[in-house]
Amino acid sequence: MRTDDGPTIKLEDYRPTDFVLHSVAMTIRLFEGSAEIDTQLVLERREGVGADTPLVLDGDELTLSGVTLDGAALAADAYTASPERLEISALPAAGRFTLAIGTRIVPEENTKLMGLYRSNGVWCTQCEAEGFRRITYFLDRPDVLAPYKVRIEADKAAAPILLSNGNPAEHGELPDDRHFAVWDDPFNKPSYLFAVVAGDLDSIHEEFTTASGKPVTLGIYTEKGRVAQAGYAMDALKRSMWWDERRFGREYDLDVFNVVAISDFNMGAMENKGLNVFNHKYVLLDSDTATDADYAGVETVIAHEYFHNWTGNRITCRDWFQLCLKEGLTVYRDQEFSADERSAPVQRINSVRRLKAHQFPEDQGPLQHPVRPREYKEINNFYTATVYDKGAELVRMIATILGRDDFRKGMDLYFERHDGDAATIEDFIACFEDAAGADLTQFALWYSQAGTPSLAITEDYDAASGTLTVGLKQALEVGASGTGGAPFHIPVRFGLVGSNGEDKAFTVAHGAEVDGDVIHLTGEEETVVFENVGERPYLSVLRDFSAPVTLHHEQSLSDRLALARLDPNLFNRWRILNDLVAEALVEASRKPLAPSQPPLPPEIVDAILGSAGDESIEAAYRAQALALPSEPEIARMLAENVDPDAIHAAVEAAKRFIGERGRKLFEAIRADARPAADFSPDADSAGRRSLANVALGYLAAASGDPAPAEAQYAAARNMTDRLAALAILVHRFPAADASKAALADFYTRFEDDGLVVDKWFALQATIPDVAALDTVAGLLDHPKFTLRNPNRVRALVGTFAGGNQLAFHRADGAGYRFVAERIAELDKLNPQIAARIATTFRSWRSFEAGRRHAAKAALENLAAIPDLSNDTRDIVGRSLR
Repeated sequence: MRTDDGPTIKLEDYRPTDFVLHSVAMTIRLFEGSAEIDTQLVLERREGVGADTPLVLDGDELTLSGVTLDGAALAADAYTASPERLEISALPAAGRFTLAIGTRIVPEENTKLMGLYRSNGVWCTQCEAEGFRRITYFLDRPDVLAPYKVRIEADKAAAPILLSNGNPAEHGELPDDRHFAVWDDPFNKPSYLFAVVAGDLDSIHEEFTTASGKPVTLGIYTEKGRVAQAGYAMDALKRSMWWDERRFGREYDLDVFNVVAISDFNMGAMENKGLNVFNHKYVLLDSDTATDADYAGVETVIAHEYFHNWTGNRITCRDWFQLCLKEGLTVYRDQEFSADERSAPVQRINSVRRLKAHQFPEDQGPLQHPVRPREYKEINNFYTATVYDKGAELVRMIATILGRDDFRKGMDLYFERHDGDAATIEDFIACFEDAAGADLTQFALWYSQAGTPSLAITEDYDAASGTLTVGLKQALEVGASGTGGAPFHIPVRFGLVGSNGEDKAFTVAHGAEVDGDVIHLTGEEETVVFENVGERPYLSVLRDFSAPVTLHHEQSLSDRLALARLDPNLFNRWRILNDLVAEALVEASRKPLAPSQPPLPPEIVDAILGSAGDESIEAAYRAQALALPSEPEIARMLAENVDPDAIHAAVEAAKRFIGERGRKLFEAIRADARPAADFSPDADSAGRRSLANVALGYLAAASGDPAPAEAQYAAARNMTDRLAALAILVHRFPAADASKAALADFYTRFEDDGLVVDKWFALQATIPDVAALDTVAGLLDHPKFTLRNPNRVRALVGTFAGGNQLAFHRADGAGYRFVAERIAELDKLNPQIAARIATTFRSWRSFEAGRRHAAKAALENLAAIPDLSNDTRDIVGRSLR
C-alpha cells in the first residue's frame, strides 16, 4: 500500500528564484484539436547566482516545439526537456536575455480542467495554483511577477470573442478566416493570474465610473443563449465596486473588467487580473431557475473575486504557504460586503454555520493543518475551509482587537506598502502593528498553530458588593498537525445584560485586559472583576463569535433562556438557542428516548418559537432561529462512536415535536406568506420566503401530510418556493405518488437547463434513507450524468458523500465503497475533483466500530491503486495517517 508518494514542499525551504523575470509576451494559436503557444521571456540572472547555475522551468504534460536564446536556436546539448521540466544551461552570466519557447498542447483532451482546456466549444484557462505550466514551460510560482502581453489567434467562426488579461491593445484579420486580438496587462502579476478565453459567446456591457471619475467598461460573457440570466451578476459587480471604494478606499485600475461564465470549471470562480473566469453557477440566474440562496451566492462570489483585485492581485502571495493572505482576507471582505448589503446578524450566523460545518471538523481530524501550513505535497488540497473560513476569522479578530479605525489604518498601510509585492503573513501583521502601535506577536500564533481551542467561562456574582467575577480558561489539544498548543490571544466580545434587555455600565476593578466590550485573554487562565454592576446581570460572551473557539460557559438554563430573549446582540440570541438544541440532540443521540420523553426540553422549544414569532425581528433571522443544527454538526459534537441512524432519529423526533408544539405559529406564518406579484431577490423578500418554507417543513413533519407541499409545488411562481416544496415531498414522502409526480415534472420542466438539473440530481442524492444509495447508483446511468462535468459530479456524488449522513454512512459500508469507486474513476479524469470528494472521509475515525472498519477498508483500497494521482493519494494518505 503506497500512501507517501511525491515530494514534500516545506515553508522553511523557501528561497527566491535564481533568475528574475522582467516581461512575458505570448502568442497563442488555437486550432481544432490543438494549440500552439510561443512564449518570450525576458530574464536576468539574479545577483550572486553562479554563471553555471541552469534555468529550470516547470512543465506538466507539455510537448516542446522549439527554444531559442536571443533569437538563435539553442544547441541540443544546451538544454534538456521532458513533459514536466525544461532545464537550460547555456545562458549569459550577466545582463538580460530573451528566451523564446514553443509548446504544443491539446485543450480538447485536458479533462483535468487545469491550464488551457476546451469547454462546450469555448477555450478557457484555469491556472491557479499550478496550471500555467500546462500551457508553457515557466517559473510557475506566485513570487515571479511580470507584465504580460498576449496575442490570441483563432478561427473567426469558432471564436469571434478573444479575451485575456489587462486592456485591449489591437485586433485584426488574418488569412483563412482567422483573426487576432492583443491584450496588454501593465501590472506585474504571477502566472497563476494569467487567463485566456476564446469562443462564440454572448455578452452584456455596462459602464462604471470610479470615485475619481475614471470610466470602466464592464462585460459579462456567457455561453450562447444564457446572457439574459447575467443581469443580477452585473448589478452585484457594480455594487461591489462601489462598496470597495467606500469601505476600503480601493478603486479599480484597468479600463475594462470582464467576467466569463463557463459550464466546466473546477472551482467557484477565478480572479485573473481583469478577466475573472466563473463557474456559470455563480453568474447565471433568474427567479424561475434559481433560489434565493443562489442569488446570495452569486452576489458573494462576484464580490469575492472582484475584491481580489487588491487582496490577491495587486498584492499577491510570496509562496503558496501564504494562501490565506489572499483567500482568508478576501473572504472577510466579502462577508463584510454581504453584511452591509443584507443583514449583519444573519450573515454572521451563516458564516459561523459554515465554519462549524466545514472547518471545525477539519481541525478535529487527520486533515488538520494551520491557517498557514508548514508543508504540503499537493497545493490544490490546501484550498480548504481552514485557509478560507478560519483565515477570515483571523482577519476579523484583528479588527476586533484593534477596533475599526485602527484596522482601516492597518489595511491602508498594507495597500500602500506592498502594492506590487508578493507578501507574507509577517508583512501583513507588521502593517497593523505599525499603524496601530500594537504588538500582535502572540496573536500571530493563530496562523501557525492548528486546532480549535476551547474557551471555558465561569461567573460569580457578589450581591453585597455588586461585583461580578468572570473566569476565562483556554486550552488547545495538539492534533494531527502537531503544531503546538501555546496560549492564543483570544478577543472575547461581551456584554452585561440587564433585565430590561440593555447592556449595563460597569467598571473593571482588575484582571485581564478589557478594552471597551472586548476581554483580551492572553494567558491560559485569567479572571476579570467587574464592579458597580448593580443587580445581577446576565453575562453575554463571545458576541458575534469574536473568536473561532468551542465555548463552554457554566451558565444556568434560566440565564441562557433569559439571554435568548433579552440579549441586544442578535447573534448571541441565536447562538444560545442553537447551542441548547445541539446539546439536547447530542444527548438524545447517545441513548434512546423514553416513550414519554420529549426529544427537546419544552422550555427550549418555546424559546425558539418565541423568537420565530417575534415580528419585530427580520424574517431571515426568525428562519435561522428555527433551523436545527445539522446532523454532521451533532456527529462532530459526539466526537466518538457516532451512530448516524441515532442522530437522524433524534433530529426527526425534534422536528415533529417542534412542528406539533408550534403548529398555530407555523400556520399563521404560512397564512401571512402571500407572495408578491413580482419576484424580488432583495433580502427582506428572501427572508420572508425562507421563514414560510421553514414553517411548511415543520407542518409536514408534524402532520405527515404531503398535500400542503404538493399544493405549493403546483402553485409556485419562483424556484425558491418550488424547490422547497419538492424537497419536502421527495425527502419526507419519497414513496408518495405526489412526490414521484412532482419529481418527474421538475425534470421535464428544466431538463435543458444544466444548473437546474444539478439541483434535481442533488435532491435525490440527499434523500435521508439508506436506500438512497441505490437511487444514486442508478442515476450514474442517467443520460444527463457525466463524470467530466465538475458541477454534475458535485451534485450527485459529492452531495451524496457530504450531505447524506444515512446513506453514505450505511452500516454495511456500501456507501463508503460506492464513493471510493467513484473517486477512483474520477481520479483518472480530474484528480482535483476526486481529491475534494475524498475529503468526505475525514471524520471516519469518529464513527462506531463497524463503520470505522468499513471506511478504513475503502480508503485502503484507494491507497492500493498503483497509479493514483498525487492529489488523491495525498488526501487518502493523510486520512489514514
